[in-house]
Amino acid sequence: MSTSFGLSHIWIQGDAVTHLILIALIVMSVLSWTVIVLKALDVWRHKQSALGSEQFWHTTSLAEGLAVLSQRPGNLFHTLAQVGQEATEHHQAAQKQLHDRLDISDWVTRSLRNTIDDHTTRLQNGLAILASIGSTAPFVGLFGTVWGIYHALVSIGVSGSASIEAVAGPIGETLIMTALGLAVAIPAVLGYNALLRGNKFIIARMNRFAHDLHAYYVTGARVTHGQHGAH
Repeated sequence: MSTSFGLSHIWIQGDAVTHLILIALIVMSVLSWTVIVLKALDVWRHKQSALGSEQFWHTTSLAEGLAVLSQRPGNLFHTLAQVGQEATEHHQAAQKQLHDRLDISDWVTRSLRNTIDDHTTRLQNGLAILASIGSTAPFVGLFGTVWGIYHALVSIGVSGSASIEAVAGPIGETLIMTALGLAVAIPAVLGYNALLRGNKFIIARMNRFAHDLHAYYVTGARVTHGQHGAH
């Protein structure tokens, strides 16, 4: 990097607004990458749990199936199976309560749906941050460029020099701010889209697993594979 132009020169020559814009872009970048890495690890872990959830149906008892699912810490599918079991047992044991007006099918459905909704909310945590950064970072960088060009033109006017050397350096330097804004926004947008696809896969698997659990707890048997065509 040249000693005359570059990020260090922008920082040294910039005012408080320029400093705030650079700091904001750095914070946005760090926050974006932190969310991407942490959420990517969560998605990978939950995908492995989703792919392994089929083992539940190859066990000889409910207790064994729950034990298999519990081998993965934080397994969403283990939570679903537990909630379904607890809802079934609670409905059978409780009497003279408000939910007695619901049959076991509705009661289990509501319990499983509430659990899926809670898991979905947790899966989507952080995505709003990436969406916000992806949409605002380019404009923050553009504002920095406009602000820098304004000060560069003022400096050129004060110096009285309008040569190409005097104009190209400061103007070109301020365009770095736009590039920085794009460098922050692009990973945020790509990360958001990738995480969204991963979450959709996990949620679809949870819905399918919950459908099978509902059939098992209500009828005592899992639905056949042929009935999954609509999922």
